[in-house]
Amino acid sequence: MLGFPLGAATTLAELAHDPHPRLAELRAHEPVSWLPELNGWLVTRRDLVLDVMRDAETFTVDDPRFSTAQVVGPSMLSLDGDEHARHREPFAAPFRPREVREGFAEFLERETDRLVTGIEPAGAAELRRAFAGPLAVAVVTEALGLVGADTDTVLSWYEAIVRTVSDITAGHTAGEAGEKAYTQLRAAVETTVTARSASSLLVSAADRLTLPEVASNAAVLMFGGIETTEAMITNALLHLLRDTDQLALVQQDFALLDGAIEESLRLEPGAAIVDRYATRDNTLGRATIREGDLVTVSLAGANRDPAVFPDPDRFDVRRANARLQLAFAHGPHYCLAAHLARLETRIALRHLLDRLPALRLDPDHPAAPRGLVFRKPPTLQVRWG
Repeated sequence: MLGFPLGAATTLAELAHDPHPRLAELRAHEPVSWLPELNGWLVTRRDLVLDVMRDAETFTVDDPRFSTAQVVGPSMLSLDGDEHARHREPFAAPFRPREVREGFAEFLERETDRLVTGIEPAGAAELRRAFAGPLAVAVVTEALGLVGADTDTVLSWYEAIVRTVSDITAGHTAGEAGEKAYTQLRAAVETTVTARSASSLLVSAADRLTLPEVASNAAVLMFGGIETTEAMITNALLHLLRDTDQLALVQQDFALLDGAIEESLRLEPGAAIVDRYATRDNTLGRATIREGDLVTVSLAGANRDPAVFPDPDRFDVRRANARLQLAFAHGPHYCLAAHLARLETRIALRHLLDRLPALRLDPDHPAAPRGLVFRKPPTLQVRWG
């Protein structure tokens, strides 16, 4: 497609490795740009990103190409309108602010304390695998209440499903691991519902949804609850530990943790992009979108829009408008468990900073976020004491 030279020069490898310089160029000169490697449009300016996410009638997730639906079937993530509401509503109640505090705070304090106690004597750890990941898996396992599925099992399912979704998004042929993992998850959901476990959210959802629908939404909750929360914790730690001035501010006043979390979400959202599909011909910015076109919104690009966030590449735990970040998306598909993810990250950071003195990055193992769709450091090596 002619007229988008920056988009034509943009590669998926570049967006997976270090996207922010290219996103800044696109946002300034081609805020809606055609990317041949994506075979679709990339939207990077915040106001236009909001236009897409708010308008589910024009820009839908309900399309056979939607990667997650190809793996787990229709769910709240891949449906719009009344069907989306029908799938989402049975899962909503436990994730409201008060219910999150009452239902998860004690468990989070206990689980975080257990994980920190386990790593504390060593004086060093790789925190993504030793802390952030296990905490996220434990919380999702607790939330879903799957009968007969421990954290290791849930983690293995999640890793296989995420790998398959990522492969499909990048245009690769998906292997069988994701399908196999989802089949096992679906069987565990059916066992849980049949057992009528009072502690499982899935049982109450089954009163309004079919078993396959419960299973597909359980996969989405597992997928989002582990992937994005692990990224939230890991990215926030990275941002704090590599900016000692900002870290000192937080250590002097833990009330600034909330600002640090929002600012980290702004700089590096765990999910960098989300896909939509045009249901009709329309104009977005100066681009003419055709019915059926893929329209990918860059949450990472929107979150560094200088029209909204002055000095957008700077990490500032006191940034007044950091909560305008779009890491949890917007509109009807706003993240269902955003309140839980925030609480989980806040408790995790407080325990780490409080109990591990002189926590710092390991200079022998530099860390940086990576990933086209899901962004976090592959490893986060730290030392303390």
